[in-house]
Formats: sequence, C-alpha cells, structure tokens
Amino acid sequence: MVFWIFGYGSLIWSPGFEYDEKIVGFIKDYRRVFDIACIDHRGTPEHPARTCTLEPNEGAICWGTAYCVRGGPEKERAAMEYLERRECEYDQKTLIDFYAEEDTLKPALTGVIVFTSTPDKESNKYYLGPAPVDEMARQIATAFGPCGNSRDYLFSLEKAMFDIGHKDDYVIELANEVRKVLGVMGTGVTKEKKLVGPPHISVLQLRPHPEAIATDS
Repeated sequence: MVFWIFGYGSLIWSPGFEYDEKIVGFIKDYRRVFDIACIDHRGTPEHPARTCTLEPNEGAICWGTAYCVRGGPEKERAAMEYLERRECEYDQKTLIDFYAEEDTLKPALTGVIVFTSTPDKESNKYYLGPAPVDEMARQIATAFGPCGNSRDYLFSLEKAMFDIGHKDDYVIELANEVRKVLGVMGTGVTKEKKLVGPPHISVLQLRPHPEAIATDS
C-alpha cells in the first residue's frame, strides 16, 4: 500500500510525520482561503485565530506539497492518526488529482487526500466564513494560543510559498495587511517580515508518477 497527502498550509513547511517522498505541485479548481477558526493551536475559543482551508473555485490552482507514505499498514495508520489529530478543524477528506509541473494537463497522482472544511456555520463549528481583508488582518494580528501567534502561521506560509517557488498573491496581501496592523499597534516587526516578496525563484522540475496510488492532507 502507498498513500499520498497534499499539504497546502503548515504541512508545506512542517509535515510532522514520517514520509518517504515529497514533491511540489498543485491541485485544480480550489483556492486557499482563511475562513477556518483555530481555537486550540494559535488561537483560543474566546479569540480564535484564522487558518486556511480550500474553497472550490473553477479555474483556480493551489500549489503545495504532496507527501508519500509507504511501508505497511502500521506506518500508514500512525501517519493518518497524527494528521487527523492535527487537522481536527477540518471535517472532510476529499480525494483530488495532483499535478506536477512537467504535465499540467495529466495528473501525476490521482486519489490524493486533502483535508477540507464544510463551508457551513451551522454544521461546522470551526467555519468562520469570509470577511474583509482588514478585518481578518486584525484578527490574525492579535490571536495567539498554545502553539504561538496566528500571525506567525501566516508569515510562515508566505515564506513557504516563496521557498517552493510559487507565491500566493492572496497570502501576500493578507500578510502585508497584518504588517500594517502590527505597525499601528507598535508591535515591532522585523525587517525580514517586512519583505513584500523575494525575486523570482526557479521552480522544481518534477517527474509525474502515474503508477502511484494517492492520498493527501
């Protein structure tokens, strides 16, 4: 057995589980949004942080990383149990096609698992829904929890996207808005965090794996 997990948030820079292969690529018809509450990692029930989920959007693409887990049922079970604990805000596992850069028309992997959330405030207690960018920025700038500040999650995601060579304009816009809020608050933002974006980074050349069975998170 082999399964693949797709990461589009913190899994990009901190997977936290044992994996056997990692490739950079994208999924189609989804976009990254900050519409989910985080109340036990970088926020609290009283002051929830905002974390990212995926929103169906025809024609959109979302870049991230796919992780392969091989080695038998025990290893696979351990990885999935870890992911389900970590991704507790996400109430759905969706199977998607994963594309590598060498062939943007034919999936490199099929059946990849990705954790997503039901966009319904009544059935999903973690769903916050969309909000104006300045309102989200104020929430992210001030929220914190046992694992750290909400803003550090956003800044880490921004850097991770640069590192894989595929910046996300929405993430950059939100991160820069958070920096404005922090500036008004007088919270001392470092020079590193003030960057709007590094110069172009060459993209990894990847080989498709049509024979693989896929899953993601």
